[in-house]
Amino acid sequence: MEKIQSFTIDHTKLIPGIYVSRKGIIKDAVITTFDIRVTRPNFEPVLNTAESHTIEHLGATFLRNNESYKDKIVYFGPMGCRTGFYLIVGDDLTSSQIALLVREMFEFISDFTGDVPGTTKLECGNYLDNNLDMAKYIADKFIKDVLNNLSEDNLTY
Repeated sequence: MEKIQSFTIDHTKLIPGIYVSRKGIIKDAVITTFDIRVTRPNFEPVLNTAESHTIEHLGATFLRNNESYKDKIVYFGPMGCRTGFYLIVGDDLTSSQIALLVREMFEFISDFTGDVPGTTKLECGNYLDNNLDMAKYIADKFIKDVLNNLSEDNLTY
């Protein structure tokens, strides 16, 4: 079997950022997968499931309500390695083009107050595994450490 592209990236050199992980074409439409790397792989601790779950709920809610992108969002959710998130968008975009949306999403998470959407027993299959305070902390840290200092180093593999 052919090795998939994301497994060809040297994860010992990868730093937090926003990367185009893959572009595919489905029925003449370009689908762009973004790797939103929040922690440095194999160097920093991975995200716990509770804060990842909360970021997923808040991020998906924000993205699917964004007037400019809501009809283009295919998926937003955590990576299995727990070092970040995948954002899949039905459009041919670059990391630079999506950076403002990612910033707005993480600002939304960092500033969020109240009940996290979709976290009742009726709405979620693991509704007790959430941590809003840590989700806000991670979002704020990602904004300060990464989004405020974007460069080619953390926009391109």
